[in-house]
This record gives sequence, C-alpha cells and structure tokens, in this order.
Amino acid sequence: MSDPAIAAQLQACLTAYSMDRKPDRDVEKAAVKAMLVLLMDKAPGRSVEVRIPPYAAVQVIEGVRHRRGTPAAVVECDARTWIELSTGAITWEQARAGGRVAASGERSDLSAYLPLA
Repeated sequence: MSDPAIAAQLQACLTAYSMDRKPDRDVEKAAVKAMLVLLMDKAPGRSVEVRIPPYAAVQVIEGVRHRRGTPAAVVECDARTWIELSTGAITWEQARAGGRVAASGERSDLSAYLPLA
C-alpha cells in the first residue's frame, strides 16, 4: 500500500478484528472505500455491483453494463470480510466457503482481482 494513511486505516481495522473488536466506524468506512477504489482501478467496468453495506457500492468489471434495478451480477459482504479479502487476510474461496460473501451472476467471482493491497 503506497498511501500511509490508508495503510494505517487498514492496519487499525485488522488489529481490531484480530482482537474481536469493532474498529472505529469512520476508520472502517474509509478503509472500505479506499479498497473499493483500488478494485475499480484494477477491474474497470460496470457489469458487477460490489456492495459493502452500509458504507458503499461500486460497479466494476467489463461486460454488460448495468443501468437500472437489480444488477445481473452482485457481490455483497460486510466491511470486515471486504477488508480481509482486499488485504489477503482471507481468500475468496475461504470467504465463499464460510458464507461470508454472497456472489451471484456472471463475472461475480472476484478471486482474480484479490488481494488488492
């Protein structure tokens, strides 16, 4: 991670998770959004919607463009799972097997893009 502020936010979140605590909400939100921006840079497009409620949702990966209603491909998980996936603390396969991420539709497998940092 080249941005020290983002690296510090990610580390603060991972440390809190490892102690079974919830990180500061603003820190977690900033970390989630920073990792989503990295995903958008790595996988530009609008065919898959990645949702990390309550913080953000983005569209990524080239393909059929989503315009209205429920997208054909959706990935959704909580903030902890997203941060752990994007930093490599867990793998896509572990998250899917553990029921920590819901992914449906064509191109919704993000394993080729993870980890991000």
